[in-house]
Amino acid sequence: MLTIHHLGVSQSERIVWLCEELGVPYALKLYVRDPVTRAAPAEYRAIHPAGTAPVITDGDLTLSESGAIIEYIIAKYGEGRMARAPDHPEFASYLFWLHYANGSLMPAIMSDRMAAAARPAGAPIPAIPTRSERGLAMVEARLGQAPYFAGDELTAADVIMLFPLRPSRLFEPRDLTPYPNLRAWLRRISERPAYQRAMGQAEPGQPIALV
Repeated sequence: MLTIHHLGVSQSERIVWLCEELGVPYALKLYVRDPVTRAAPAEYRAIHPAGTAPVITDGDLTLSESGAIIEYIIAKYGEGRMARAPDHPEFASYLFWLHYANGSLMPAIMSDRMAAAARPAGAPIPAIPTRSERGLAMVEARLGQAPYFAGDELTAADVIMLFPLRPSRLFEPRDLTPYPNLRAWLRRISERPAYQRAMGQAEPGQPIALV
């Protein structure tokens, strides 16, 4: 059986949500971060050589990386649902956002946070937009064109984009007031029964509302 190894407060919550949306049976194994360092426990890091979340096991297969796991589950168990076929008018948009989430947006957010943390107290904030701010501007523009990243329906592009866009539980939350389209998208996500079920299992006790 497909097993999702979920590290608390991590990107692996998106895999639980994907399976709930698709109605794919899975077993969920929860792992708790170290309360002081917030690092994954040794037993989690030992599952896959990458040592990062998410990770799934499926029979003899052990697979890491969000994008790879999402494509694997959709292809093997989802019968292509929640993806866009090559002949779909939103196919290119689907591919872009599916890969942009972890390929560009997450690194931009992390590098901006590290740069801000390293800035001396009282140092001026650069006037030019940061990489993550440029990314959020792109997100806001896209969600002004369509309710979801690949058009009128939820796809895996939305599933993978949520983690970098949701209010952070590991860092100081970003003010999303300037992004009404993004906030509306977050409300739509939080109202989905599959998302509510996923978070109830993966992050029991955490608020479901995203805005």
